[in-house]
Amino acid sequence: MEKKFSYEEINPLNSIEEWEEDVLVRYPDPEKIATSKATEAYRNYETPVRDTVREFYRLNHTYQTYDFVVGKKNDFLKFDKKEMPVWDAFQFLNQLVDDSDPDTDLDQLQHLLQTSEAIRRDGHPDWMVLTGLMHDMGKVLCLFGEPQWAVVGDTFPVGCAYSNKVVYPEYFSLNPDYTNNNYNSTLGVYEKGCGLRNVHMSWGHDEYVYHMMKDYLPESGLYMLRYHSFYAWHREGEYSYLLDDHDREMLKWVKLFNPYDLYSKSPSPPNWTELRPYYEDLVAKYLPATLKF
Repeated sequence: MEKKFSYEEINPLNSIEEWEEDVLVRYPDPEKIATSKATEAYRNYETPVRDTVREFYRLNHTYQTYDFVVGKKNDFLKFDKKEMPVWDAFQFLNQLVDDSDPDTDLDQLQHLLQTSEAIRRDGHPDWMVLTGLMHDMGKVLCLFGEPQWAVVGDTFPVGCAYSNKVVYPEYFSLNPDYTNNNYNSTLGVYEKGCGLRNVHMSWGHDEYVYHMMKDYLPESGLYMLRYHSFYAWHREGEYSYLLDDHDREMLKWVKLFNPYDLYSKSPSPPNWTELRPYYEDLVAKYLPATLKF
């Protein structure tokens, strides 16, 4: 039986963005996208291990079991919680604005606009600009009562052995699947070369927004959404035995996207009055008038 937790116990981070800020420290990237300050200035903590992040991953690695993931997919991928116009959905997401984030005091839409504008400045196709705009929409899971460890965090396959290149791998020993012979071998429930599309990833905003957008964006954009938090793959080269040729071809798109997400934050808000016509046309080009959650 699944154990129930109070929100104090299951939400250890000061904000849902704190995980992403920790990623900036763990995975420094080229300077060109960080226009407002040097990359080392983003959350440059004197100590790299913060208690809140460590506690977050203890919970994440303990409770992201194969059965948990399958259950969340069965629940949330029905998209029967809410339906609203696209731009109302951004206002819904803005309820997650974080006053404690020292890298930005902007709301969620403004952060997404900074990401998409950085992509647009570099001349990438408009579908990739839209991918930047939508990539964090899955964080609305928090507004449906999901704990932080089931919304954000580095993602990883469930149903097979855990890589020691996943952040804080020592906490996987607390996961019931760690000693389950069905799940703890190298391949677990999968076949070699089965392809990531046939692999259950730990549950969170990446998987959720992928399914939300899968009928509207090209395959390269969908890989950016679905695997942008799968650092053990696109930064560490792990889980190669699960990949097929399509995954290997798509990897370049995931690598292209991630720096725009991590390093586009700036204290200067986007000029929505100037940007609005472009983004309204862009959204209308690719997305339906309403989105289901």
